[in-house]
Amino acid sequence: MSGKDVFHDVVRRSLEKDGWTITDDPLRILVEEVELLIDLGAEELLAAEKSGAKIAVEIKTFLQASAISTFHTALGQFLNYQEALELEQPERTLYLAIPNQAYKTFFARRFVQRIVSKYQLKLLIYDPKKEVIVEWRN
Repeated sequence: MSGKDVFHDVVRRSLEKDGWTITDDPLRILVEEVELLIDLGAEELLAAEKSGAKIAVEIKTFLQASAISTFHTALGQFLNYQEALELEQPERTLYLAIPNQAYKTFFARRFVQRIVSKYQLKLLIYDPKKEVIVEWRN
């Protein structure tokens, strides 16, 4: 089992502040004899007449020396997790959680935007200092 990301607890608290209930930490998925561990599973309880939204969140800090290397890893994980969720928990929407500084710098680059668009990455942008969700990008 891999270790928790540096901002794991920050993202968890940010989601809870935003009204989400953490249901899994980590979210374990067994698909075709492969076990995957997505950082968090959460659901938001909506009005009684509506069903709750469910999400899975993979957290990245982008604090490493090579942002592109971190992005390669994040993209690979996202694609694998997306496929597993489609097979096992299709009601969940997968998000990649990234700090707002990485979003403003690295994710502002055209090539990165092209990849985000091509693979339809959903982004959860968080402020690690304030421990809040800044934006949801679908």
